[in-house]
Amino acid sequence: MRAQRRRKILELITQNGQVSVADIIELFQVSEMTARRDLADLAREGLLRRVHGGATINLGRSYEPPYPLRTTAQLTSKQAIGQAAATLIQDGDSVAFDVGTTTLEIARSLAEKRNLTIVTASLPIANEIVSRYALGNDVRLVLTGGIVRAGELSMVGDFAAHAYHHLHVDKAFIGIGGISLQHGLTEFNLDDALVKRVMIATASQVIVVADSSKFGKTSFAHVAPLNVVKVVVTDRHADLPTVKQLREIGIEVILAEA
Repeated sequence: MRAQRRRKILELITQNGQVSVADIIELFQVSEMTARRDLADLAREGLLRRVHGGATINLGRSYEPPYPLRTTAQLTSKQAIGQAAATLIQDGDSVAFDVGTTTLEIARSLAEKRNLTIVTASLPIANEIVSRYALGNDVRLVLTGGIVRAGELSMVGDFAAHAYHHLHVDKAFIGIGGISLQHGLTEFNLDDALVKRVMIATASQVIVVADSSKFGKTSFAHVAPLNVVKVVVTDRHADLPTVKQLREIGIEVILAEA
């Protein structure tokens, strides 16, 4: 219960930039002492910064929220995005699925698609495909290989990048740490950014899947400019002026219904 509560506190502060002691007391029905202790412990881990009456976000551009936290953050939006993105896939397509919790939701939403070739560096996505499809009949699954990132269960490094260099897929579905008009597509981790760049360079169509919390944000590592993107699939809470500007530069933006 304690660990679950702290994950939710981190989720709130990641989404809103801050959280108050009063918010924690009301949301979790805990004492003021418990709320303050949770914040103090998280501050000692460097995950937030204490201020009078609560805490604010204390995360640099290279900070990547832990995978277990990301699996629950914005979950409803990610599921809607995954379902909307899956409609862009046709029988017979060759598809690259980037690592991440939003691309995982696409794999969970493929429904009756058949005769697909799926390439991924994500072990969770590979497991999802294996559990849902008859390999060799419905889906041909290609894993890139590479060094497995602990906690993320994604494969990175030269092996992963090298695999994409030799493949040319119809559609690449890219998850991203941040998307902004000024800095384009950015990611938390340098190794992940390297693999994403090769995926993008070798795909006929690049589709970015990003919940609204990624809009207007810039993460640590540059991935690509916006002009490589054909489609952005996001949720209906996305910043509308940014959506308008993306459409004006020729990017199709799909706002998924939760």
